[in-house]
Amino acid sequence: MVEAVYDYLYAMGDYFAGGGPVMVPLAMVSLVMWVLIINRAVFFRKLYRHNMSRELAGELVRNNRTPDFQIYRGAVSLFVAEFLKKRSNVSELDACILDEVVMSLTASLDRYLAVIGVLAGIAPLLGLLGTVLGMVSTFEIISHFGTGNARALSGGISEALITTETGLLVAIPGLYMSNFLKRRAERLKQRIASVGMYLKQYV
Repeated sequence: MVEAVYDYLYAMGDYFAGGGPVMVPLAMVSLVMWVLIINRAVFFRKLYRHNMSRELAGELVRNNRTPDFQIYRGAVSLFVAEFLKKRSNVSELDACILDEVVMSLTASLDRYLAVIGVLAGIAPLLGLLGTVLGMVSTFEIISHFGTGNARALSGGISEALITTETGLLVAIPGLYMSNFLKRRAERLKQRIASVGMYLKQYV
């Protein structure tokens, strides 16, 4: 088992070394992107689970009672808690506060999503940069040694192909997860906006 891990790490080291200098920024882009993806996925999962009905939310607002977060931890309970925290008990003002809480929560759902999309878009461009650098290296070898040095030629071509492959491997799942998270955010926004409209009758 330990030998297999060492072999895998050694192979990964060779892979990264073969890709040239572009592999470092590609690895950093991938790391940051996946940290943000996991952050948003965990956040949305919490908002989806243990949600309360809007009828129960209306009852809590009418009675001015904070949700029990040991039972309800979803988006609706968070919305009710935020509203009750800012509530003024003046009907017209509370309606404005309700709208403000809706906008605040929906804005928080978009956090990092644009960054994830940008990082996923940067990855294939870095891969393309690595391809160009690899081909430049190949042409330099041809200009100095001709086409007789197959080992040197294969090194430049290998660098070009590895960076292209790595850029695509980072970008494809990144773009998929970016769209997936955006869809989840939109559904949560619709739920929060719907609850906000429903609760206006209780303020």
